[in-house]
Amino acid sequence: MAAAANNPEIEEETERREGDTENEDELVVKKKTNGSLIWRWFGFQAADVEQKNALCRQCRKKVATKGSSTTNLFHHLQQKHKVQYEECIKLRAATQTVKTCQPPASKQITLHNSLTRGVPYEKKSEKWREITKAVAYHLAKDMVPTSTVEQTGFVKLLKAVDPRYELPGRNYFAREALPEMYTEVRERLLARLALVSHFALTTDIWSSRTCEPYLSVTIHFLDGWEIKSACLQTSYFPQDHTGEHIAEALQDVLVNWKLKPTGLVAITTDNGTNVVKAARLNKWMRMQCFGHRLHLAIGHGMDDSRITRAISLCKRNDVSSFSYSWKKRRELAEVQVQLGLPGHQLITESATRWGSRLQMINRVLEQERALAKVLSADKKTRPIVLTWQDIEVLEAVQKALKPLQDFTDALSGEDYVTLSYVRPVLHLFNTSLLAPEEGDSELCNSIKTKIVDYLNEKYADPSTSELMDIASFVDPRFRSTYIPTERMDALKEKVMVETESLLDEDQVPEPADQREAAVAVPPATKKKKSLASFFKHSTTTSTQLTQREAIDNEMSSYLQSACVDGDADPLKWWKEHEVAFPKLSCIAKKFLCVPATSSPSERVFSCSGNIVTCHRASLKPDTVDRLVFLAQNL
Repeated sequence: MAAAANNPEIEEETERREGDTENEDELVVKKKTNGSLIWRWFGFQAADVEQKNALCRQCRKKVATKGSSTTNLFHHLQQKHKVQYEECIKLRAATQTVKTCQPPASKQITLHNSLTRGVPYEKKSEKWREITKAVAYHLAKDMVPTSTVEQTGFVKLLKAVDPRYELPGRNYFAREALPEMYTEVRERLLARLALVSHFALTTDIWSSRTCEPYLSVTIHFLDGWEIKSACLQTSYFPQDHTGEHIAEALQDVLVNWKLKPTGLVAITTDNGTNVVKAARLNKWMRMQCFGHRLHLAIGHGMDDSRITRAISLCKRNDVSSFSYSWKKRRELAEVQVQLGLPGHQLITESATRWGSRLQMINRVLEQERALAKVLSADKKTRPIVLTWQDIEVLEAVQKALKPLQDFTDALSGEDYVTLSYVRPVLHLFNTSLLAPEEGDSELCNSIKTKIVDYLNEKYADPSTSELMDIASFVDPRFRSTYIPTERMDALKEKVMVETESLLDEDQVPEPADQREAAVAVPPATKKKKSLASFFKHSTTTSTQLTQREAIDNEMSSYLQSACVDGDADPLKWWKEHEVAFPKLSCIAKKFLCVPATSSPSERVFSCSGNIVTCHRASLKPDTVDRLVFLAQNL
């Protein structure tokens, strides 16, 4: 180093590099010098910048370099100048120690991103639990498989929403999150049902995609004058579907949910003989599903050879000719444009839904001209073209059934009162909608008559008729309007007995400690009697009514109260008038919760079909029960 300091050529070159004038060579030298401490022992010659040769300050030897690489320079110092090499190594190590406190730019960016993203949430922390519960809710409510949490798109979505959240695997949701949610929802429903005094049930049996039988049960009750529904369970039912086995299974449902059999008002079912027998064995009131009865009545009314032929042609037009032939569908679309008809597709009927048959007939009559033109052009399909006689039959069926298409859907709801509608609807069928008219054809009148006679016969059952009458009576929109006069006295007596029974149940004996406290209270100071006190005692005695008389007076006031609009909510009306009619409100709470159809149980079928799919056909029965319960009750 001392030799380098006394070397005039090195000093001259150093002065040149430290001069005020900076050219391209000096910029390269500064870049190299700033890049590594090794360059303090070397320098550039102006003539060798392009060749990128470094000049050793010790021995004045040129050392070839490539870019900013210092490998050759270190080798030169190591071989020729040991002292300078060791000093350079020490200085380099010290400099690197300082640089470790300040990471390079690329690592600074990574550090910035890490701070922005933050560290992952601790498992079982409040935020992690909140997001995990939301994912479990999505899996249960939207009926998607648990494998969704391992799909690339879903994982990327959650990473974009919250990078700090680490999504658990499918096994966690299947074994922990969903069972925990099921337990929570079940306990919450149990607490609500413990406060319910009267309720109704619906039930039905169905088979899954894998042909495994299940028994579904739903419950309906009033909670603060609001009607509520819940799916209790979807039980695996491998036994023979006899009335005895079904009755036993339904009893187990009451036990599992701690429901009192005395609180059951009625169970709404279809017309299967095994279910009917089960209700009879349990001695439960059974309400016939209005939807099933109407479907059977319409099938009974259409039992005619002319109708059978026309319906068969409609099915062949749709299924055989157009559903499986894209050429026919293309030709039909072209003809629809030519004739100015709506570009609608044909509809196929469902054997279990009479409304779908009416929709099929409506669509065929709408597209009759287009269908005839397309089918007539092909000799193979020419025989299935509808004749004018077939069209007359379809028009007669359409006219007879069209007024009925809205009633099944209206009486299948769960969020409003439906049982009180059945008696008024039957009255409407008999007096107007299905009454014979002058302009009707013989076939149309025959269909109407058969439907009405079938419904009147089936709903003439005494217990069913009594149940419908009471529900209609306590509905302020109807009251006694649709009840025959000859049955009115018997109905009032029945309502009187039911009300007295409910009031007796509500009378709870006074606790012993309260009675003792009342006895221990010292008598009040005797006051001087006033003149009014004599009349007050006599008045109270003379106007005191028995419980039966009070109920009768309340019933008379109820029947004479102001009329209620047909669109009004009967539950809202009772909520506002409960104080005025405290005794009758009890019987209204009991009977207005009964559904008119078993559609709630059938909706469980649809829900289960979305869960037990071809991709999830191996689900265990307990898992099916849990997933259906969550999907219906969340």
